[in-house]
Amino acid sequence: METALTALVGVRHPVVQTGMGWVAGPRLVSATANAGALGILASATMTLDHLRDAVREVKSRTGAPFGVNLRADAGDAGDRVRIIVEEGVRVASFALAPSRELIAELKEAGVVVVPSVGARRHAEKVAAWGADAVIVQGGEGGGHTGEVATSVLLPQVVDAVDIPVVAAGGFHDGRGLVAALAYGAAGIAMGTRFLLTSDSTVPDTVKARYLAATVKDVTVTTAVDGMPHRMLRTDLVEALERAGRTRALARAVRRAAGFRRLSGLTWSRMIRDGLAMKHGRDLTWSQVLLAANTPMLLRSSMVDGRTDLGVMASGQVAGVIDDLPSCEELIARMMREARETLDRLAGAGVSMPE
Repeated sequence: METALTALVGVRHPVVQTGMGWVAGPRLVSATANAGALGILASATMTLDHLRDAVREVKSRTGAPFGVNLRADAGDAGDRVRIIVEEGVRVASFALAPSRELIAELKEAGVVVVPSVGARRHAEKVAAWGADAVIVQGGEGGGHTGEVATSVLLPQVVDAVDIPVVAAGGFHDGRGLVAALAYGAAGIAMGTRFLLTSDSTVPDTVKARYLAATVKDVTVTTAVDGMPHRMLRTDLVEALERAGRTRALARAVRRAAGFRRLSGLTWSRMIRDGLAMKHGRDLTWSQVLLAANTPMLLRSSMVDGRTDLGVMASGQVAGVIDDLPSCEELIARMMREARETLDRLAGAGVSMPE
């Protein structure tokens, strides 16, 4: 299936695996790439040396295009961009809108720039700054999310920009791909669906919790870092919601120290990143500090398998997923479903009066 997305990044199928922290590592990214979709390596939880090693590992596993996701507001974003350029990575993906200068630097080096946004005005901004495509996540998506459903947000963005739009939030099969294409998207991006594959390194006990979840078990909470965050409802989430601000901040300080050790960041760099996070947003310093919870709480589940100590970011689609295919099996099935859906629509005999 050829679309503006496949032509832009050089993949066979218009499907993107999102850059999930602690989840989208070399094994998942290379398996996605070998299946013909676009795998995105999550770098925000990596040191610079780890990022370079991870990129090289992906390159050793596949010759297909792939991308790297990074935080545009991170103090070392420039260093990470240099690694992307030096290692010949095809796509740079951003969770927050990159600056005009960062986009220009990447494009000059031949890297395709694909920011993720949650509002039409953000899509218009990055398109005006030169972004090559944009991923638009509706409220059904996992992790930090907005309130507008994909079916409402997507057509707004498609109508507003002239670059390829990739739809995210609520997708897990070939029928959804066809629906997104009908809205005018050039492809879809999925996180939870790729997390729940046999190529994902997430512990089996954690995958089992996802598979057992219903749609009603996926909730949005602000208890983790003060911002809306979609995840599975667990005893820990309920405990965080009941905890007072003082206890929550004390926990955040401890976890911030742990993340500093894992990431290799200095306290001064983390403070600068916090200032960048505050800039232009109505966040208190308490919320900025609580944001340090997220990487460590996710790591507890996604790496250590401790669902009692960690949180599990999740799209609403977790409630309708019940298997763990390989990435190759998943993509092949999705493309078969897409063809069957298109054939069914073509043969439905639907007609409209002139």
